[in-house]
Amino acid sequence: MLKSVFIGRIQPKSQIHSFSIFRLRRSIKKCAMAPPPILALALPSETGRVLSIQSHTVQGYVGNKSAVFPLQLLGYDVDPINSVQFSNHTGYPTFKGQVLNGEQLWDLINGLEANNLLYYTHLLTGYIGSVSFLNTVLTVVDKLRSINPGLTYVCDPVLGDEGKIYVPQELISVYREKVVPVASMLTPNQFEAELLSGLRIVSEQDGREACNILHAAGPSKVVITSINIDGNLLLIGSHQEEKGQPPVQFRISIPKIPAYFTGTGDLMTALLLGWSNKYPENLEKAAELSVSSLQALLARTLDDYTKAGHDCQSSSLEIRLIQSQDDIRNPEIKYKAEIYN
Repeated sequence: MLKSVFIGRIQPKSQIHSFSIFRLRRSIKKCAMAPPPILALALPSETGRVLSIQSHTVQGYVGNKSAVFPLQLLGYDVDPINSVQFSNHTGYPTFKGQVLNGEQLWDLINGLEANNLLYYTHLLTGYIGSVSFLNTVLTVVDKLRSINPGLTYVCDPVLGDEGKIYVPQELISVYREKVVPVASMLTPNQFEAELLSGLRIVSEQDGREACNILHAAGPSKVVITSINIDGNLLLIGSHQEEKGQPPVQFRISIPKIPAYFTGTGDLMTALLLGWSNKYPENLEKAAELSVSSLQALLARTLDDYTKAGHDCQSSSLEIRLIQSQDDIRNPEIKYKAEIYN
């Protein structure tokens, strides 16, 4: 064996290999102690970072499954918290799964905060089924705004539709008294706008007045996503840039499609968040883009079910979200806003 002028003897190859492995392990251990930065925080996207608290289904597109992908296509980093995890939406004959409670939600928030991961530009909420969970969401709003006072809270107040309430009655007062005042943007349907404003909506003027009542309670942006007036379907939007100032209000006529789709409200709210952030002073432009995306997706969904030989009026239809990604990313504006005088 060769001699060494430094240590007198060359070490056997097996010992050199063992020493190298030891140093490599120590190096890996040191790296593990210093994790890389979270690029969504260190190099944030130009659009924003969204925390989305909504339902989740394994199959189909409702809740977070309907909202997360479109927002990502529009350039947002999205972190979903699933308020429920079901096998499929509740319109099927059966469903299985789990429901997240308020304590479990707060555990997740604490975990994020412990690792300095709780900075968000937007909070998005959809269906919430209990007062306790909704109260925890309100605590989350306070926590997020203590970290980022400029947080935009987009709330889809899922309460019911066409005169039917989907949630426990006591949730309505919590939304009206606690949630509406802290929301930045509300996206109710006609029935939900009535419940929150206390005003029966039977005309366009009623819809505009409901928006004014909701502005006075809190949010600067209100979009009533569907209003049925004398058989005509409308969207009415309202943007009050400063308290006490008259809002800019507009309408978009929407075609009636002879079918019922699941997940469209969740998708519409996500699109409104995405586009209104890109056009913060032009809510009507954001609504035009959102409506045009949604209508293109619904037309494709209807066409695909028809090709498959299905009677589209016999059951609710799962939206063709993945197949419509080009319409989400780059919609052709076919539905124009009309500004009210």
